[in-house]
Amino acid sequence: MYIPRYYSQEDRTKLFEFMKNNNFGILFSHTGHEPMASHLPFVIEEEAGDQGLVLGHMAKANRQWRYADGEQVMVVFHGPHTYISPTLYQEDNVVPTWNYVAVHATGIFKAFEDRTAIEENLSRLTDQHESSQPKPWQMDYGTEYADQMIKRVVGFQIEIFDLKGKWKLNQNHSEVRRRRLSEGLKAQGDGVNLQVAQLIDEDMEG
Repeated sequence: MYIPRYYSQEDRTKLFEFMKNNNFGILFSHTGHEPMASHLPFVIEEEAGDQGLVLGHMAKANRQWRYADGEQVMVVFHGPHTYISPTLYQEDNVVPTWNYVAVHATGIFKAFEDRTAIEENLSRLTDQHESSQPKPWQMDYGTEYADQMIKRVVGFQIEIFDLKGKWKLNQNHSEVRRRRLSEGLKAQGDGVNLQVAQLIDEDMEG
């Protein structure tokens, strides 16, 4: 990903927080002849390995894991994004753009079929997203149904060796323009626009 200096996010804590909060990402790998991509939910371990781990699972029928095993892969985590109209700057000599936040995690993919490890991965992912429910759901791994479901998936971990973050929030413009932009996005009232406006405000606050 092309990252001009003023858009680069290098704060490790912020990068991992972002990945955890936007953990439905895209796993990219290559067969040698064609690119492959899967849209998956991930569990992020900041302190594991040398630079952190990305954990997940996919359908065993998905051939991507066989090609990716032992190879370098990339996971793209994408956050809120929105179109920026030149009218929001309230000035001349400006052009449209797109604001967004993204993290690319590159690492080595290792597949595993150990049932205990798969159950642990599935439980962590489920608990992470069920915690906000009035009555959090849990899988009963002792049933025949659970047994059949687990046989159909493969677990994996990606040992991260490179993290790149891009916070494209008009940092190449003056503070006056950025405040106008933030106010304009808030006035539009859309959920994504409000999220991007908040990110702009947070970035200006340092």
